[in-house]
Amino acid sequence: MSDKPKSTKPTEPSLTDENKCTLKRIGGSMSDDWNKLIADQVFQALWIKNSDQKTLDGQIDATLAVLMGIDPQDELESMMAAQLISSYNAAMECYRRAMLGDQTFEGRRENLNQANKLSRTWTTLVEALNRYRGKGQQKVIVEHVHVHPGGQAMVGNIEASRDRSLPSEEKMSAIAYAPEPTLSGPDQTPDPLPVASNEDRSLSDARRKVSGSTKR
Repeated sequence: MSDKPKSTKPTEPSLTDENKCTLKRIGGSMSDDWNKLIADQVFQALWIKNSDQKTLDGQIDATLAVLMGIDPQDELESMMAAQLISSYNAAMECYRRAMLGDQTFEGRRENLNQANKLSRTWTTLVEALNRYRGKGQQKVIVEHVHVHPGGQAMVGNIEASRDRSLPSEEKMSAIAYAPEPTLSGPDQTPDPLPVASNEDRSLSDARRKVSGSTKR
């Protein structure tokens, strides 16, 4: 009788009525077939070459916990969640291989390069998931507006000007503090306007005729 090593195989989630809600939390879908598929794809992306059955069970439980922690709300979110976990695990495996004591310089450099690319992919996936969930939008609420004398304020949506001659901060400053003429109230006397007069006035030096000028 030959002794064959026992193969380690991920345990598939059961489909009982009691844990269908848990499967919905794993894959974000009303279809348990899809939820099982997402979980199985993440399991297959785990590095389990050196894992015994106990270690493998812990990896599976941890992966399910992370999927439920991300809490995908639909199939698209579950796909991004699966790639998040897979890219993270792959990046950490590359970091581990780069730090091996007998690793060559070329091997360390290649593993670090791959880990860097995977980390960037992970960050891109996080940003995409946040944008899809609406977390990438920022809303600014202005509660108090102070207008100094001689200035004016604009309340509402302000679109960027097409004039690119000024920086954006200078444009906003010009909009917020553009001087406006002082309006006369009902009890105020308007400033007198200059009236033309026949009184003889001397011309300024700039307007006098200069003798010896070559202008004809």
